[in-house]
Amino acid sequence: MEFLRGGAALLQLLLLLSISRCSSTDPDRKVCQGTSNQMTMLDNHYLKMKKMYSGCNVVLENLEITYTQENQDLSFLQSIQEVGGYVLIAMNEVSTIPLVNLRLIRGQNLYEGNFTLLVMSNYQKNPSSPDVYQVGLKQLQLSNLTEILSGGVKVSHNPLLCNIETINWWDIVDKTSNPTMNLIPHAFERQCQKCDPGCVNGSCWAPGPGHCQKFTKLLCAEQCNRRCRGPKPIDCCNEHCAGGCTGPRATDCLACRDFNDDGTCKDTCPPPKIYDIVSHQVVDNPNIKYTFGAACVKECPSNYVVTEGACVRSCSAGMLEVDENGKRSCKPCDGVCPKVCDGIGIGSLSNTIAVNSTNIRSFSNCTKINGDIILNRNSFEGDPHYKIGTMDPEHLWNLTTVKEITGYLVIMWWPENMTSLSVFQNLEIIRGRTTFSRGFSFVVVQVSHLQWLGLRSLKEVSAGNVILKNTLQLRYANTINWRRLFRSEDQSIEYDARTENQTCNNECSEDGCWGPGPTMCVSCLHVDRGGRCVASCNLLQGEPREAQVDGRCVQCHQECLVQTDSLTCYGPGPANCSKSAHFQDGPQCIPRCPHGILGDGDTLIWKYADKMGQCQPCHQNCTQGCSGPGLSGCRGDIVSHSSLAVGLVSGLLITVIVALLIVVLLRRRRIKRKRTIRRLLQEKELVEPLTPSGQAPNQAFLRILKETEFKKDRVLGSGAFGTVYKGLWNPDGENIRIPVAIKVLREATSPKVNQEVLDEAYVMASVDHPHVCRLLGICLTSAVQLVTQLMPYGCLLDYVRQHQERICGQWLLNWCVQIAKGMNYLEERHLVHRDLAARNVLLKNPNHVKITDFGLSKLLTADEKEYQADGGKVPIKWMALESILQWTYTHQSDVWSYGVTVWELMTFGSKPYDGIPAKEIASVLENGERLPQPPICTIEVYMIILKCWMIDPSSRPRFRELVGEFSQMARDPSRYLVIQGNLPSLSDRRLFSRLLSSDDDVVDADEYLLPYKWINRQGSEPCIPPPGSETSSRLSDIYNPSYEDLTDGWGPVSLSSQEAETNFSRPEYLNTNQNSLPLVSSGSMDDPDYQAGYQAAFLPQTGELTGNGMFLPAAENLEYLEQGGALYTPVR
Repeated sequence: MEFLRGGAALLQLLLLLSISRCSSTDPDRKVCQGTSNQMTMLDNHYLKMKKMYSGCNVVLENLEITYTQENQDLSFLQSIQEVGGYVLIAMNEVSTIPLVNLRLIRGQNLYEGNFTLLVMSNYQKNPSSPDVYQVGLKQLQLSNLTEILSGGVKVSHNPLLCNIETINWWDIVDKTSNPTMNLIPHAFERQCQKCDPGCVNGSCWAPGPGHCQKFTKLLCAEQCNRRCRGPKPIDCCNEHCAGGCTGPRATDCLACRDFNDDGTCKDTCPPPKIYDIVSHQVVDNPNIKYTFGAACVKECPSNYVVTEGACVRSCSAGMLEVDENGKRSCKPCDGVCPKVCDGIGIGSLSNTIAVNSTNIRSFSNCTKINGDIILNRNSFEGDPHYKIGTMDPEHLWNLTTVKEITGYLVIMWWPENMTSLSVFQNLEIIRGRTTFSRGFSFVVVQVSHLQWLGLRSLKEVSAGNVILKNTLQLRYANTINWRRLFRSEDQSIEYDARTENQTCNNECSEDGCWGPGPTMCVSCLHVDRGGRCVASCNLLQGEPREAQVDGRCVQCHQECLVQTDSLTCYGPGPANCSKSAHFQDGPQCIPRCPHGILGDGDTLIWKYADKMGQCQPCHQNCTQGCSGPGLSGCRGDIVSHSSLAVGLVSGLLITVIVALLIVVLLRRRRIKRKRTIRRLLQEKELVEPLTPSGQAPNQAFLRILKETEFKKDRVLGSGAFGTVYKGLWNPDGENIRIPVAIKVLREATSPKVNQEVLDEAYVMASVDHPHVCRLLGICLTSAVQLVTQLMPYGCLLDYVRQHQERICGQWLLNWCVQIAKGMNYLEERHLVHRDLAARNVLLKNPNHVKITDFGLSKLLTADEKEYQADGGKVPIKWMALESILQWTYTHQSDVWSYGVTVWELMTFGSKPYDGIPAKEIASVLENGERLPQPPICTIEVYMIILKCWMIDPSSRPRFRELVGEFSQMARDPSRYLVIQGNLPSLSDRRLFSRLLSSDDDVVDADEYLLPYKWINRQGSEPCIPPPGSETSSRLSDIYNPSYEDLTDGWGPVSLSSQEAETNFSRPEYLNTNQNSLPLVSSGSMDDPDYQAGYQAAFLPQTGELTGNGMFLPAAENLEYLEQGGALYTPVR
């Protein structure tokens, strides 16, 4: 920035002047805690704030200046130099905030998670004129603020604040941390004095030369890492500085980025431990300093404790606060951390008579009991009067951690299944500060089944007497030297004369024992190994090796080498080993020599192991360790060029050799494979294919019909290659008639036409889905005849054109869902339709459509993704752009056709691109033109249609996604389709009349085929259809007599005006109007997706049973096919 270069000299002068006033690295600074109240207003708010910050230099937490009045004095804020958290200035009426010495805001805590400095809502409105502000913050005197280490800035709603818009915040904040900057200027016109003319770039906090903004970053040379004091490379600050500096050293910083150690900025404070080169071990650092905020201090404040070289408020988990040499510090607990609990008669148990089921859990993990422990009959049997239940004896183990009882221990009742007081096995001291009855501190009475005491850890009964009465089976008590436990000559022991004498274990001394075995000795005759008395330690043999110290067996350190016939160690620790197992550094046995350990003067200690295993110091110039003496043994930093060259050449040579070996091996393998293939091809018998495709076999069943099985009724339509008849199919041996459509080829047709018809039959026989028209059979007479299901309502295109005023949005969306489901099924079977349009969708009934006309369809193999056509007549206006230009057909090109089909439905049969010649369609699509939005469609529906017409096929949705989209819309049709006079479904009175007059033996093709497809697991008989399924299916499948009179192809039904109220079968979704009489049952074929719901649309079709057994292939009819083999496997 050019303005920075021009003002460099002035800036340096300003920095020097400011330094003479106050230095942030002054070690004798006063530290205050700070607050975290945010916008909360406290009692005596101003007085508490003044008391906290008066004379304060460093705020550890947050500086919150809020709710100050116009006449209140804030001069006590001038001493603050550094804030650890955030600075909040809000809701103030005072005109000036004098933070003139604040240099650094660390941002260790962020307001709302983003902001370090917040200045907002510092005003008071005039009650008589709300738009006039007379009282509020006018000057924010942050004259020495030069750096915010973390977080952003928010300044808003300060109508009277001046000069804040001149501040260049990017010199203050750390841009690399992506700070959030929310600077909202106020539109209120205020009278402000301009910055002093000497201010760099006109940036200032307030008028006058002492309030100019001080730049320490934007003017720096490229060589500077962070801050600087001028534009030259020699003006760069030390890397540990923050907020600027007066020179290049760490002692010249205005503030420290990390820690301040007596005026020197460092990244860490002197550690508690250093390496002593004389004793060759890590020792306490005599110059240790503790981390306290951003400062290194010699002593922590009195209300803090020391842990790991830092001043903290409390010890962490697993640590114990202890007084060590006059300092409170945290030490790791030896086992369970001490926990002091109230005993009987103390604190929370002051009104409790004895331990019981309500308080036993309060003694869990307690190591010290302040008070007494009393166990009596009520402890175990409870007290109904006080609603105290019985206590499980297992709960007594909550007392097992107790080591000290300050009062007395009284046991007047004990569980029959416990023969000792082993729950107190860790009890060491009974203080006896309070005594029971006549001065007893340990009492066991009325426990006749007790066999031994088991107090193996008890070392002291400080005061009070001991009594053991009515303990008829108690043994070993008379062996104990009670005087060893007592601390006064006045203490005594009383026990029954009938107490049986018993001999202690041979390893117990004359002091007696608490019970049987070597672990119950009061003291050991020879040595003690972890609480067990033994004859000797493992000094010369045995594992682990030990040393004998003060009558105890102490295990040798793991770094001690096990010796034979001599001592392995002389005591605990690595300094008492006879010989090191690995290396030895002075007297210490260690697993490895010191590598980079901090020593005196902040130097790193590096050592290597000589031939004797002794650690020797590396050369003083070795900075990354060494493997031997002198410079030649240095690692990393001193490496000869010749060694480096040899290493590189060797590496390259090895790489080349390995690459050549790989090439040779691959070539040999290829040659061997060719020879194997050649040998196999020359053999006379080839048992199995060399390259199996892995594709599943197509097990679709093609039914061959005799011409005598069906009867033609009337002509439904005719074309260039044949005629379509309505007829009835009467399967041989069965007394039923099935309405069918019969497609008869002309006898004079060419072989190519016959082949195309057979191809269409192949495709129709390979599909089996409720929304795809299926082939019932083929008759191979002189004129080939195809027999398919009869669709009574004709094609969907004519239906929507003729019944536009009667079609509701529910029907349209249901049709879209069903067509998408059918196309998704074809996609899963690798079948490309190529001719999807509304004219090729037939209606079985108004709630059930099926896709037909597979004349152009192609069945792809498993590894084919597209079909390349070679010409022929195609529907240009329904085709995708890539199909028009490149004759390429994929499942995604069918998605394009689906979009056009949906557009036809939503426009009630309008012609797509009407008036545009077919030869111009490609250029129209390339120019971005698409069919317009249908009037009834909302933008959500039209956006789905537009996605189907994307140029890139991969950008179009998949059919399974379209099923989900339209299924969701069909749940709330009025939200997505807007149709004037949207009427409910037509009445079914006419269908009832047709049902009553129809023949009983006329059944639908699906009804005929479906029952035979549900094969019972236990047998071959078909399951019985659910109640009502036959009637409802007949209702839904009765064909329309008006349709029977049509003679020009697959036309739709033409309803009269009296039929305007005709209702069809139940729609697919539950949120539509329901018929008074359910024409389609829950298990009907007519609406198979009614229960499937939204999620079922995404499930793949399989050959297994679904629901009540619908939609399975007709080939399952084992009775009719006279087969008893395995069930049909659907095409995958």
